[in-house]
Amino acid sequence: MFKEFREFAMRGNVVDMAVGIIIGASFGGIVKSAVDDLLMPPLGLLTGGMDFAEQFALLKDGTPPGPYASLEAAKAAGAVTVNYGLFLNALITFVLVAFAVFLLVRMVNRLRREEPAPEANIKSCQYCAMDVPKAAVRCPHCTSELRAA
Repeated sequence: MFKEFREFAMRGNVVDMAVGIIIGASFGGIVKSAVDDLLMPPLGLLTGGMDFAEQFALLKDGTPPGPYASLEAAKAAGAVTVNYGLFLNALITFVLVAFAVFLLVRMVNRLRREEPAPEANIKSCQYCAMDVPKAAVRCPHCTSELRAA
């Protein structure tokens, strides 16, 4: 059983997947930092430092009845609320993360060099115009001697 597990774990796909997960986790840290440290501060300035997390609509009072100063106070009183502020925070975070990922992928694609196409390993016979291997000295189709290319 140990031998089978070792063979499974050492397959190329499993190792590649493990490397991808590790790189993905560190990439997640980069994206989180980009959102939290680069994109959120200017957005906070634009909204005047407003915290959407405290925005909610009261559906049913709890004990004691409202008004409640914060969402936490409403939850502590057992009030039923629609937490649209938390949803807006999640939506804004999603859009910013998606935008940050787009920018990073775009940058990586620009940095990636295009590999030159491999040189063709064939040539044409000057007598019968058939494709033959580059190293051939005689055409297998018409048996003519080929000149060096």
